[in-house]
Amino acid sequence: MAPSIDDPRLLSPQCLSLKPVKTLHQNPWFTVRDRGGFYSVEYNEPQLAVLPVVDRQWVVMVRVRRPLIADSTLELPAGGVIGNESGAEAAKRELAEETGIAIEDLDRFKELKPLSVTPRFPCLVHTFQVNLSGREYDSRGDHDHEVTSVELFSLAEIAKKMVSGEIYLCLPLGVLARFMIEKSERPL
Repeated sequence: MAPSIDDPRLLSPQCLSLKPVKTLHQNPWFTVRDRGGFYSVEYNEPQLAVLPVVDRQWVVMVRVRRPLIADSTLELPAGGVIGNESGAEAAKRELAEETGIAIEDLDRFKELKPLSVTPRFPCLVHTFQVNLSGREYDSRGDHDHEVTSVELFSLAEIAKKMVSGEIYLCLPLGVLARFMIEKSERPL
């Protein structure tokens, strides 16, 4: 298995000098804090995204119901690390839950450089790429209820959707843009 990214910002806020720290709101998913006058939204578990690449030329995306922004958005499979899961274990689980694609071999999940969704989130997001075959995509099972569809796009289609604004959430934009730039500089 490839070595994991060693960045403490993946696991906990590193802004320890920002005091006092006041909790303004807390629920099972996230906490809002005032850290010395800087306001943060902190997930209660580390977050991750999965970049599923099919046959080195297509990307699997999910269309997810997002009532708060009145849309079903195009996204990459994503979610939180639960309990003592490793990032790769969580990526495997999220991929299966959101796309129905079950990959057992954790070595296939390649950890990529993490991203920050916004400076208001003091923890970085783990990102993993998993290379799939067309057969694995075609034999996918059911996905969870928030996902309205699992879709496959060429890189050219993704670029058009990014430019047109159909893909507009920061996390998938960042992961996809970095992947497309790196792919144009070197083969998969």
